[in-house]
Amino acid sequence: MIINIVLGLIALLIIWTALSGIRIVNQVERGVVFRLGQAQRKIRQPGLNLIIPVVDRMKKVNVQIVTMPVPVQEGITRDNVSVQVDAVAYFRVQDPLRAAVQVQNYLFAVEQVAQTSLRSIIGKSELDDLLSNREELNRGLALMIDSPALGWGIHIDRVEIKDVHLPESMKRSVARQAEAERERRARVITAEGEFQASRKLADASAIMSETPGALQLRLLQTVVEVAAEKSSTLVMPLPVELLRFFDRSARPAEHAESAQHAESVESAERGAARSPAGEPRELADPATPELASADEIVRRSFAYHAGEETDRR
Repeated sequence: MIINIVLGLIALLIIWTALSGIRIVNQVERGVVFRLGQAQRKIRQPGLNLIIPVVDRMKKVNVQIVTMPVPVQEGITRDNVSVQVDAVAYFRVQDPLRAAVQVQNYLFAVEQVAQTSLRSIIGKSELDDLLSNREELNRGLALMIDSPALGWGIHIDRVEIKDVHLPESMKRSVARQAEAERERRARVITAEGEFQASRKLADASAIMSETPGALQLRLLQTVVEVAAEKSSTLVMPLPVELLRFFDRSARPAEHAESAQHAESVESAERGAARSPAGEPRELADPATPELASADEIVRRSFAYHAGEETDRR
């Protein structure tokens, strides 16, 4: 009876020992075995793993990507501006053996390195770089954190600056600077537009000076555009160019009329010289006396009186 009890106790002890040596490693973990305090080089993979009870001890290391927020760090930039910057770091354990042996708490170590590196980046950068050139700063910050982390078996995937907190006075200064910059751009654009418009107007004036009719057509087009508004009052200007246009148009008609009158006077003189004595003489009919000049009238009168003297004789 006593022997059966002893055998049962031995069997229970063996079963308990076998069960206590069973370890289950999850998919997101890797197991590091310490045998009598010495780390084994073989990393236990996910699944069911057996270790020697009492002799071996397993430490599980998570190999997932860890998202670590870097607390707000206050510093002074290279251009002497006080700012507060926070960031976020993404990293994972690449070598579980080093992460378990080389550093006591790799999460705390990475956090401290990230804070000191962020302060160093703030001191080396200017305010404009923190606000607009964050991509380069992120790469520099990741490189600064990754340098010591490689010895701990940790790989830094990426580090990003989240936000930059500025004092209220600096915010107002930046706003005034941005407003002045926009106003400068607006003035430059306006001046450039006026310059281009003046060049186009100069070209148009040169074309109109060569063809005066184009100026009149442009005037009539402007009148049509203005007259489209029923509620507006149209005031027609009379430019000097318009008077010159009509003057040039009237000169050919005047020359033609003068030539016609000259021909009529000459024909009257020839008729007076050839007509017989005693035949009455008549003054050539002035068709449009208002258009005849003073010289023409004097010439006609002289021819009329010369005819009458001939008839009397």
